[in-house]
Amino acid sequence: MNRPAHWDESGSVEFVSFVAGGQSFCIEITQIREIRRWTPVTALPHADSAVLGVINLRGAVIPIVDLAQQLGLGTSEATVRHVVIVVAIGTQTVGLLVDSVSEILAVAVDTICDAPPMSKGVDSDCIIGLVSVEDEMSRVLALDAVLPRALEDVA
Repeated sequence: MNRPAHWDESGSVEFVSFVAGGQSFCIEITQIREIRRWTPVTALPHADSAVLGVINLRGAVIPIVDLAQQLGLGTSEATVRHVVIVVAIGTQTVGLLVDSVSEILAVAVDTICDAPPMSKGVDSDCIIGLVSVEDEMSRVLALDAVLPRALEDVA
Protein backbone atom coordinates (compact mmCIF):
# COMPACT_ATOMS: atom_id res chain seq x y z
CA MET A 1 0.00 0.00 0.00
CA ASN A 2 1.16 3.50 -0.78
CA ARG A 3 0.55 5.08 2.62
CA PRO A 4 0.99 8.82 3.02
CA ALA A 5 4.38 9.73 4.51
CA HIS A 6 2.80 11.59 7.43
CA TRP A 7 1.07 8.45 8.75
CA ASP A 8 3.08 7.23 11.75
CA GLU A 9 2.72 3.44 12.04
CA SER A 10 2.46 3.71 15.83
CA GLY A 11 -0.07 6.56 15.72
CA SER A 12 -3.62 7.08 14.61
CA VAL A 13 -5.35 9.05 11.89
CA GLU A 14 -8.85 10.53 11.73
CA PHE A 15 -11.18 9.99 8.80
CA VAL A 16 -14.63 11.21 7.85
CA SER A 17 -16.68 8.29 6.54
CA PHE A 18 -19.38 8.78 3.95
CA VAL A 19 -21.48 6.97 1.35
CA ALA A 20 -21.15 7.60 -2.39
CA GLY A 21 -22.89 5.45 -4.98
CA GLY A 22 -24.19 3.23 -2.17
CA GLN A 23 -20.62 2.33 -1.11
CA SER A 24 -18.69 3.28 2.03
CA PHE A 25 -15.59 5.47 1.71
CA CYS A 26 -13.52 7.69 3.95
CA ILE A 27 -11.20 10.66 3.55
CA GLU A 28 -8.55 11.86 5.94
CA ILE A 29 -10.09 14.64 8.01
CA THR A 30 -7.19 17.03 7.34
CA GLN A 31 -8.24 17.20 3.65
CA ILE A 32 -11.76 18.39 4.48
CA ARG A 33 -12.53 22.10 4.68
CA GLU A 34 -16.25 21.85 5.37
CA ILE A 35 -19.37 19.76 4.88
CA ARG A 36 -22.45 21.45 3.49
CA ARG A 37 -25.85 20.51 2.19
CA TRP A 38 -26.51 20.28 -1.54
CA THR A 39 -27.26 23.49 -3.41
CA PRO A 40 -27.81 23.85 -7.16
CA VAL A 41 -24.72 24.44 -9.31
CA THR A 42 -23.94 26.49 -12.38
CA ALA A 43 -23.20 24.04 -15.19
CA LEU A 44 -20.02 24.39 -17.26
CA PRO A 45 -20.13 23.52 -20.95
CA HIS A 46 -17.62 20.91 -22.15
CA ALA A 47 -16.62 19.91 -18.59
CA ASP A 48 -15.97 16.27 -17.72
CA SER A 49 -19.27 14.44 -17.16
CA ALA A 50 -18.47 13.95 -13.45
CA VAL A 51 -18.15 17.73 -12.95
CA LEU A 52 -21.69 18.87 -12.17
CA GLY A 53 -20.79 22.56 -12.29
CA VAL A 54 -19.50 25.23 -9.94
CA ILE A 55 -20.72 27.06 -6.84
CA ASN A 56 -19.69 30.34 -5.26
CA LEU A 57 -18.39 29.55 -1.78
CA ARG A 58 -17.77 32.82 0.06
CA GLY A 59 -16.34 34.48 -3.03
CA ALA A 60 -14.40 31.45 -4.33
CA VAL A 61 -15.72 29.54 -7.34
CA ILE A 62 -15.28 25.81 -6.76
CA PRO A 63 -16.12 22.84 -8.99
CA ILE A 64 -18.55 20.20 -7.72
CA VAL A 65 -17.75 16.60 -8.70
CA ASP A 66 -20.19 13.69 -8.55
CA LEU A 67 -17.89 11.33 -6.65
CA ALA A 68 -19.97 8.24 -7.42
CA GLN A 69 -19.73 8.92 -11.15
CA GLN A 70 -16.02 9.69 -10.91
CA LEU A 71 -15.48 6.32 -9.22
CA GLY A 72 -17.57 4.46 -11.82
CA LEU A 73 -20.49 3.77 -9.46
CA GLY A 74 -23.22 5.44 -11.52
CA THR A 75 -24.59 8.95 -11.65
CA SER A 76 -26.07 10.61 -8.56
CA GLU A 77 -29.36 12.47 -8.87
CA ALA A 78 -28.72 15.28 -6.40
CA THR A 79 -31.49 15.94 -3.87
CA VAL A 80 -31.75 17.97 -0.67
CA ARG A 81 -30.58 14.84 1.19
CA HIS A 82 -27.21 14.82 -0.59
CA VAL A 83 -24.14 16.44 0.93
CA VAL A 84 -21.16 18.29 -0.53
CA ILE A 85 -17.81 17.63 1.13
CA VAL A 86 -15.48 20.54 0.38
CA VAL A 87 -11.91 19.25 0.20
CA ALA A 88 -8.47 20.68 -0.48
CA ILE A 89 -6.31 18.87 -3.02
CA GLY A 90 -2.98 20.62 -3.24
CA THR A 91 -3.85 24.24 -3.94
CA GLN A 92 -7.30 23.50 -5.35
CA THR A 93 -10.59 23.43 -3.44
CA VAL A 94 -13.23 21.03 -4.77
CA GLY A 95 -16.71 19.97 -3.67
CA LEU A 96 -17.60 16.27 -3.71
CA LEU A 97 -21.25 15.31 -4.07
CA VAL A 98 -21.92 12.27 -1.84
CA ASP A 99 -25.05 10.48 -0.63
CA SER A 100 -24.44 11.12 3.06
CA VAL A 101 -21.75 11.64 5.69
CA SER A 102 -21.62 8.95 8.36
CA GLU A 103 -19.14 9.64 11.15
CA ILE A 104 -15.65 10.64 12.21
CA LEU A 105 -13.34 7.66 12.75
CA ALA A 106 -10.12 7.60 14.77
CA VAL A 107 -8.13 4.65 13.43
CA ALA A 108 -4.79 3.21 14.48
CA VAL A 109 -2.56 3.32 11.40
CA ASP A 110 -1.40 -0.26 11.93
CA THR A 111 -5.04 -1.47 11.62
CA ILE A 112 -5.52 0.01 8.14
CA CYS A 113 -5.54 -2.93 5.75
CA ASP A 114 -3.84 -2.92 2.37
CA ALA A 115 -6.21 -2.65 -0.59
CA PRO A 116 -6.18 -5.78 -2.76
CA PRO A 117 -4.84 -5.47 -6.32
CA MET A 118 -7.40 -3.88 -8.64
CA SER A 119 -8.51 -5.28 -11.97
CA LYS A 120 -7.11 -3.97 -15.23
CA GLY A 121 -8.35 -0.55 -16.25
CA VAL A 122 -9.03 0.56 -12.69
CA ASP A 123 -6.79 3.20 -11.15
CA SER A 124 -5.47 1.23 -8.19
CA ASP A 125 -3.85 4.32 -6.68
CA CYS A 126 -7.23 5.80 -5.71
CA ILE A 127 -7.77 3.33 -2.83
CA ILE A 128 -4.89 3.50 -0.35
CA GLY A 129 -6.35 1.20 2.27
CA LEU A 130 -9.37 -0.34 3.95
CA VAL A 131 -10.74 0.49 7.37
CA SER A 132 -13.03 -1.84 9.30
CA VAL A 133 -16.20 -0.02 10.44
CA GLU A 134 -18.47 -2.31 12.45
CA ASP A 135 -19.27 -5.17 10.03
CA GLU A 136 -18.24 -3.34 6.87
CA MET A 137 -15.07 -2.21 5.17
CA SER A 138 -14.68 1.43 4.22
CA ARG A 139 -12.28 2.37 1.43
CA VAL A 140 -9.70 5.07 2.17
CA LEU A 141 -9.59 7.39 -0.85
CA ALA A 142 -6.50 9.14 -2.16
CA LEU A 143 -8.16 12.25 -3.54
CA ASP A 144 -5.16 13.33 -5.55
CA ALA A 145 -5.44 10.06 -7.52
CA VAL A 146 -9.24 10.23 -7.92
CA LEU A 147 -9.88 13.79 -8.99
CA PRO A 148 -7.25 15.13 -11.41
CA ARG A 149 -8.94 13.60 -14.45
CA ALA A 150 -12.24 15.34 -13.75
CA LEU A 151 -10.69 18.70 -12.93
CA GLU A 152 -8.29 19.18 -15.84
CA ASP A 153 -10.85 21.20 -17.82
CA VAL A 154 -12.09 23.19 -14.83
CA ALA A 155 -8.78 24.29 -13.28
